[in-house]
Amino acid sequence: MSAAVAGGSAEAVLDVLARTRLYVLVPRLHADIPDWTPPLPTFRDEATRRICVPVLTPGMLPPWHPEWVFREVGLGELARIWPYDARRLAVNHGTPYTALVAAGHRRLRGWHQADERSGGPRQGVLVTDGGGPLHGPLAHGLALGAHLAVSNGLVWNRLGAVYQDYAADRARLRRPWGIPHRAEFRDRLGSLMKNQLVGRVQEAVLRTRHTLAARLGRTPGREEWSQAVDRALAARDGHDRAEAQRALNRFVRYEERFRADGVLAPDDRVDTLAAFDLGRAVNVVRLALGARYTEPQEAGQDVLRLGALAREAYRSWDAFSLGYLLARLVHGDDEDGTPGEERMYREALAQHRVLTEDPTSPYRNIPWS
Repeated sequence: MSAAVAGGSAEAVLDVLARTRLYVLVPRLHADIPDWTPPLPTFRDEATRRICVPVLTPGMLPPWHPEWVFREVGLGELARIWPYDARRLAVNHGTPYTALVAAGHRRLRGWHQADERSGGPRQGVLVTDGGGPLHGPLAHGLALGAHLAVSNGLVWNRLGAVYQDYAADRARLRRPWGIPHRAEFRDRLGSLMKNQLVGRVQEAVLRTRHTLAARLGRTPGREEWSQAVDRALAARDGHDRAEAQRALNRFVRYEERFRADGVLAPDDRVDTLAAFDLGRAVNVVRLALGARYTEPQEAGQDVLRLGALAREAYRSWDAFSLGYLLARLVHGDDEDGTPGEERMYREALAQHRVLTEDPTSPYRNIPWS
């Protein structure tokens, strides 16, 4: 943003703004009213005497406050709902990174065009807050949730005012998590910490192989593994036994693909899917903080606890990421061999590679233990 402003190109500034998440402060009382969008805030700039609409970029959001909540608003939406008497967009007003962008009927058309060119904030990219935790136990814990952050193009290392924005954070907790309030958040987080949501049958299949490998001193072959699973689940009902064999087949197929794609060593394997629950739990904590169902100190302690649990379950970032990747694929909704399954595999593999290969990734810069 600063470089675009310094360059003096109005179009370059708009292009940057169109790719940036912009936030407006919303009174929490208004934000809690269903299906009602408050008008944009305005103020009169003392230097120019112009009416301005203030927005903040993610790095300029103030510290978490129970009553200060924020709404994300894109450049195209700003153009659609622009107040008739406002003449400037004040980006990060009152900070060293202030930028005033002229508005007006003809200029707003340029905002729409910039929004269409950009397609909005990018997804599938690693976004790091330079002012957030970058090293130490808290950064380690936050990095467990980086897969979802990369998928959504959101910052991975912030415990602050928003995850995405107040309304979106509350909506994401309601669906798919079914969390409408603090008590349900604490209950669901406890289940994730105990790896109760990743799939008991799937986890039992991997645990059976791990136990058998320890006894044999080597990774068992597919038939040995299948027979051991049949014995281990003999007392279960027919549905669980059939599900176990389906899971085993998918584990074998995906691990073979991981090896072919060079992300799993020939003699290595995935022993637990715990990463999926632990990684999602970090994001649930961050969503709950944005939704005001928890507060920063408690959220920080939860993230530290999740980091400790991850270190108990895995030996490295690569192993953790592959556990997350495998769980996501096995729990996908598509049937084997469909285009949807292939798309999910490619997306998940791309996230794994971003996190394990990007030189700025926390997985490359934060020691696992």
